Amino acid sequence: MPHQPLWQPSTKRIANANLTDFINTINGQYGLSLTNYDQLYAWSIKDSEAFWQSLWQFSGVVGAQGERIVDKPDTDPNKNSRWFPDAKLNFAENLLQWVKDMPDKDAIVFSGEDEKASTVSWAELVRQVSCVAAYLKRCDVQKGDVVAGYLPNIAETVVAMLATSSLGAIWTSTSPDFGTDSVLDRFGQTQPKVLFTTDAYHYNGKSHDNLNKARSVRAGVDNLTHMVVIPYVGGTALNEDETCWRAILAEQAEPLTFTRVGFNDPLYVLYSSGTTGKPKCIIHSVGGMLLNHLKEHQLHSDVKAGDRVFYFTTCGWMMWNWLASALASGATLVLFDGSPFYPDAGVLWRLTDAQKVSLFGTSAKYLEALEKQHYSPMREHSLTSLQALCSTGSVLAPEQFDYVYKDIKKDVQLSSIAGGTDICGCFVLGSPISPVYQGQSQVRGLGLDVEVFNNEGKPVSGEKGELVCCNSFPNQPVGFWHDTNGERYHKAYWDKIEDIWFHGDYVELTKEGGMVFFGRSDAILNPGGVRIGTAEIYRHVNQLDEIIDSVVIGQEWQNDVRVVLFVKLKPGVDLGDNLERKIRSTIRTSCTPRHVPAKIVAITDIPRTKSGKLAELAVRDVVHGRAVAQLSALDNPESLAQFKDRPELQE
Repeated sequence: MPHQPLWQPSTKRIANANLTDFINTINGQYGLSLTNYDQLYAWSIKDSEAFWQSLWQFSGVVGAQGERIVDKPDTDPNKNSRWFPDAKLNFAENLLQWVKDMPDKDAIVFSGEDEKASTVSWAELVRQVSCVAAYLKRCDVQKGDVVAGYLPNIAETVVAMLATSSLGAIWTSTSPDFGTDSVLDRFGQTQPKVLFTTDAYHYNGKSHDNLNKARSVRAGVDNLTHMVVIPYVGGTALNEDETCWRAILAEQAEPLTFTRVGFNDPLYVLYSSGTTGKPKCIIHSVGGMLLNHLKEHQLHSDVKAGDRVFYFTTCGWMMWNWLASALASGATLVLFDGSPFYPDAGVLWRLTDAQKVSLFGTSAKYLEALEKQHYSPMREHSLTSLQALCSTGSVLAPEQFDYVYKDIKKDVQLSSIAGGTDICGCFVLGSPISPVYQGQSQVRGLGLDVEVFNNEGKPVSGEKGELVCCNSFPNQPVGFWHDTNGERYHKAYWDKIEDIWFHGDYVELTKEGGMVFFGRSDAILNPGGVRIGTAEIYRHVNQLDEIIDSVVIGQEWQNDVRVVLFVKLKPGVDLGDNLERKIRSTIRTSCTPRHVPAKIVAITDIPRTKSGKLAELAVRDVVHGRAVAQLSALDNPESLAQFKDRPELQE
C-alpha cells in the first residue's frame, strides 16, 4: 500500500506554480509533452545542457550566455566540467535588477529580538551598495580580492556582500558567535583585504561585544588593511584606523557599475565545520551560485517577485548565502538576528505574520524544540501568507512532519531540503506541484542525477545506501583555497567512486520518488557489521518526554562496535532503571534489536557545531581518547569534557 500524502497541492496552486510555467515553456521549446515533476526531472537529467540553458532564459539571468553550454574534458568529465565557459555576468547586477520595476518596494526587512522592524527599499539598497562599493574601490579592492564579514544577519551584511560582488571581488563571512581563534582559522587562510564587523550583537536578551574580537582578528590577518565598524548597538568609540559604516553611507553615491566576470570565477568562500581538521575553504562560482539558487527558489520553492522570504540563519551558515540570492527573483528578504526563543517561542511567528512571509525556513532542531515545548503556532498566529516551510541542517523526523501539519499549518508545502556547504545548495528539496509524504524529502533536484549506491557501487531503490550525484552540475565548487593541484578537493568528493560525486549521506530512495535520510555516512554505526543510521535512533529517543536531546556513537569494544547513547535529560529527571528500560524498549520496538544501545549514559549538554549540527565524530574521538582537531568549530566545546574517561564505558 502506498503512503497517503500529508499534503497535496490544489489544482489552482499547481496551475499558478512557476514549475508548471517552466514545464509548459520546455514543452513549447522542445516539442515535448511533459506533465508532471517526475517527467521533468527525467528530462533534466537526460538533457541537462538543455535544462540549464533553458533555466538561464526562464529565470531572466542578466549577462552574456556565450556559445558553449558546458565544456567536458575527456578525463573525469563530471569532476572537471566547466559550465557556460564563455559567459560573462555579475552577481550583484542580477540581484539588484528589480530596482527598475519596484524602486520604492521593500528589498530587505530586518527585525531583531526587540521586534522593531526596519526596511530598506530597492532604491535605497542600490544607493547603499553604490556607497560601499566606492569605499571598497578606495581600499583598492579589485576582482579576485577577498572581503570578509564578521557580522550578524542584518541588512548591512547583504549590502557589503553586494558591494563586494559588484566589483568582481570575493565575499566570505562568519557570525559573531565564533570566537577569535575560530575566525582566524577561516580568515587566516583566505586573507581578506577589508573586514566588516559590528560593535556588538544581541542574543537572548543580552548584548555581546564583537569589536574587540574583530580587532584581534585584524591583528592576526596579515593582508587585512581596512576595517569597517557598523554601530549595531552604538556608543562604542572607534580607533583612528577604523571606518564607521555611517560615514561611508554619508558620501555622495556614484552611479553603480558592475564588473562582469566569468561564470566560473569565484564569488564566495564558504567554510566546512572543521570538526576533523582546519576548516576547508570551499570556493563557489558566480554563475553556479546564481543559476542554482534561481532554480531552487523559483522552481522548487515557487518564489515569485514580491514574495517575502525568511530563513533563520547566521552568516556562518550557507543558508545565509541561499537566502540572499532570493533578491534575484524579486523577493523581499526578511532577516532576523537573535535567539529564536527570545523573548518567547512566538517571536519568529509574529514576524511571519507581521511581514507576510511566504517562505519560512528553519532547522529541523528548531521544529523539534517547538514541539517539545508544546507550542502551536497555528493556535497563536494567522499565518495566512505562509505557503512553504523549509527545514534543513539535520534530519527532519517523521513526527516533525506530523507536527507541522497539526500545529503550524495544514495547507503548506513542507520541504525537507538537504545538500550542504559543499555545493551551497541542495541535492534533494521541494516541489510545489508534488505531494508531501511523511518522513521524506519531496524530490531530487532538477538537473542533478542523484542516486543511492549500495556497497557494490550499484544504484538501488528501496534500500539504504550512499547519496551520490552521477553527472556534473554548475554549482560544483571551483575548488578549495590554496589547493593548487586539486588533491584535497578530489579526496573530499571524488575518490570513492571514479568521477561520481560522493556526498557522505546515508539515505534511501522511496517508491514515491522521495528521499529518506538516516544520518551522515561517517557517523553510521556498524555493530556486528550491520550499518545503522543515527537518525533512526534520534527520531524515537528525542520524542520521549524525559529527554531534551541525545547523541549516539559506535564505541570500539572487544573487536567489534557497540552502540552507546548519551542523553540530556529534562531538569529533575534521573536516568534510573525504569527510564533505561523505556528507552531500550522504545528503540527495540520502533527500530530493531540491533539499534538498542549497549550503554546509555546521562550527560548535561550535547556538543554541536556553530550551525547546530551534532558533533558525533568529536564525541567519538573523545570517547576513544583521540584529540579533537578543531574545538573552535563547536558552539559549546566545554561539553566534550563529560565524555572523557567515563567509567560506564570501561566495562
